[in-house]
Amino acid sequence: MAKELRREIGTFTALATVMGTVIGGGVFFKTASVVAANHSANMTLLAWVLGGLLTICAGLTSAELAAAIPRTGGAMRYLEYAYGKPVGFLMGWAQILVYYPANIAALSIIFGIQFVNLFQLNTSWQLPIAITCGVSITALNFLGARVGGAVQTIALIFKLIPIVIIVGFGLFAPAANTPIPIWPIAPGHHLGWGTAFASSLLATMFAYDGWINIGNIAGEMKHPERDLPRAIILGLALITVIYTLVNLVFLKTLPIEAIAGNQNTAADASMRLFGHLGGKLVTIGILISVYGAINGYTLTGMRVPYAMAKEDSLPFSKYLSRLSQWTSVPYIAGLVQLGIALIMMLMGNFDLLTDMLVFVMWVFNCLIFLAVFRLRRREPELRRPYRVPFFPVIPIIALVGGLFILITTIITETGLAMAGLGLTIIGLPIYRYHQRHTTTNDQ
Repeated sequence: MAKELRREIGTFTALATVMGTVIGGGVFFKTASVVAANHSANMTLLAWVLGGLLTICAGLTSAELAAAIPRTGGAMRYLEYAYGKPVGFLMGWAQILVYYPANIAALSIIFGIQFVNLFQLNTSWQLPIAITCGVSITALNFLGARVGGAVQTIALIFKLIPIVIIVGFGLFAPAANTPIPIWPIAPGHHLGWGTAFASSLLATMFAYDGWINIGNIAGEMKHPERDLPRAIILGLALITVIYTLVNLVFLKTLPIEAIAGNQNTAADASMRLFGHLGGKLVTIGILISVYGAINGYTLTGMRVPYAMAKEDSLPFSKYLSRLSQWTSVPYIAGLVQLGIALIMMLMGNFDLLTDMLVFVMWVFNCLIFLAVFRLRRREPELRRPYRVPFFPVIPIIALVGGLFILITTIITETGLAMAGLGLTIIGLPIYRYHQRHTTTNDQ
């Protein structure tokens, strides 16, 4: 008899998993992008709140597929099950070519910016430090999954410390700016409301990234139908509150113009709150948090091409599926991922890379939301340990929010959207060619 997953996860463990999966360094650096998009304190806070609500609806929706299709490979397998192998392949391809390398590149760039700011180095050192950061993390992961896992555990602790310190002290510190008005919610600098809000919402999505993996634990929960929605709603609601409070502290500590486009906002606010030494210590905590986030993407990202190569789904599968003789790490897949990330570091910047990866992934997120409706109609008898509450309202909210992000990105950042779609769609002819080549060889 085939072994089944043990159902041992309760509400608290699920809650910790939700928060640990989503909380990262994005909240410290995307504030600059959100404020630059709207130049408005209250619209900035609104964007973070609505970004969190959209993420809650998205997490509740995708979790139904995770519980019903508990297969290794996550979202790629949901799409494959609902739409066929080519769509599942395209998501895997997008993760290999865009999602994981862009995350690694963007966060390495941020690491370089923060490191240079911390030690007052010349800005010409930003790129070399970013490259060193990305290469060092890949090298650590080549030492084995245990080493990568240890780095992740240490970083998990450190990434919460700056958030607790900034929120705990910042909320009760005297405000340096005038109080933030509740109404009217309007952008500054004579910006259009729709364009400013759409760009703001897109920027927040990077900080909420990670929710797609939440449903993967459904098969190991004692009572998924009860505990999973609780964990998703409570966990993501707490994250929304934390992110909003962090931004509130930044906005009451620094002037709007000092935040807009300034990726050292967290460091500058910490200096203002805690003095020179205290600010530097908080910045070191943020650097460790970012290093851990890059490690997480490196650790999991190199295993996507490896898993696809094991099924002979990619060109050069026999190379990409190779494991290190000593550490059993997919080192060639890791080198490919690092190579793509290094090219992105040389060609892009933090906002460009994060906006592109968010746009590409939300294309597939919308397909996942539609798949819930598709499978409810096509396979009503499919065993679903967890069902989306308030169906179809929650999935519709997630889908409408996702389409809003996609359409407004195409309108406001057409070049970025086309680049992301182009890198994704190029996977289709590669998939067709490889399928024909594999079939010919088999014959």
